Amino acid sequence: MKILITGGAGFVGSALAISLKVNYPDYQVYALDNLKRRGSELNLSRLKAQGVEFVHGDIRNKEDFDSVPAVDVVIEASAEPSVLAGLDGTPDYLINTNLVGTINCLNYALKHKAGFIFLSTSRVYPIKTIETLNFVEEPTRFALSDDQPVAGVSSKGIAEDFPLNGARSLYGTTKLASELIIQEYNEFYNLKTVINRCGVITGPWQMGKVDQGVMVLWIAKHYFEQQLGYFGYGGTGKQIRDMLHVADLYRLIDWQLHNLDKVNGEILNAGGGLESSASLQELTKVCQEVTGKTIPIKVVPENRTADIRLYVTDNTKVTALTGWKPEIGIRQIVEDIAAWLAENEKDLAPILK
Repeated sequence: MKILITGGAGFVGSALAISLKVNYPDYQVYALDNLKRRGSELNLSRLKAQGVEFVHGDIRNKEDFDSVPAVDVVIEASAEPSVLAGLDGTPDYLINTNLVGTINCLNYALKHKAGFIFLSTSRVYPIKTIETLNFVEEPTRFALSDDQPVAGVSSKGIAEDFPLNGARSLYGTTKLASELIIQEYNEFYNLKTVINRCGVITGPWQMGKVDQGVMVLWIAKHYFEQQLGYFGYGGTGKQIRDMLHVADLYRLIDWQLHNLDKVNGEILNAGGGLESSASLQELTKVCQEVTGKTIPIKVVPENRTADIRLYVTDNTKVTALTGWKPEIGIRQIVEDIAAWLAENEKDLAPILK
């Protein structure tokens, strides 16, 4: 099999590319990336060591696909992934990457009659609707209740039929717009596609920042003994997210690569689920235990733009269709990332400190 991974030097793309080559040495895997995100250059030697062929290109430029050979499947893992992107009044890069770039990827796939696996985001679900959900305040976290004002949500989390009316951040909107275009290509061009709405993906080699990659950021700040903050919702640190280890995501993508007919045309939520969820307060405790370090955490009660109180993925549909469910829990995720930081401290300190 020949596979093109866009965003192939990024955190998710490089993890998928390397895992594919480890498990299927005979597959040809191409990683296309513009290397814009700081830290992505560190993945080039890792890709090369595993026999992944790197292509320096930008999905915004359709000409950059001319140098990529024909493939059987495209995994679209490129994105400007920041929830705050474009909110400074200049959304051009965001829109050109996350929407126009996806269209260029689709046209390349169509040209070669390749399957198309798209990594979307839970941020397609509108912020205000999520903020109106019924929740209970437990000692260390907020939790969803079963009695809800809208469909597609329960104590298990948010499902694919959650209402899509309303604003969701420019980032979420570009991903949802891409989803709509993908569905048209599936229907009218008979392109085989599957859309995965991923929650928070994390793991080693993620260059975590405040607006994207919070799990790595949280662990790194403990590791390097720097300050963190509980922002919003009274500053209690009870806001909750589910975390999906990139190795668990790989298992799903691997299944889809080899069973695309069974999920063709589907939209699937894929996240850590309730079993692999944590509030910031709970995450802090695990970080303290794993790193042996306690750091100052300031309290800022006021909410920030585009933030949400809680998000947990309901994986019921994807598990029913594929048998996949996450296996790696919060503590193991923290241990994996802490070990990676220790092993690569010299390279990572300038980026993550």
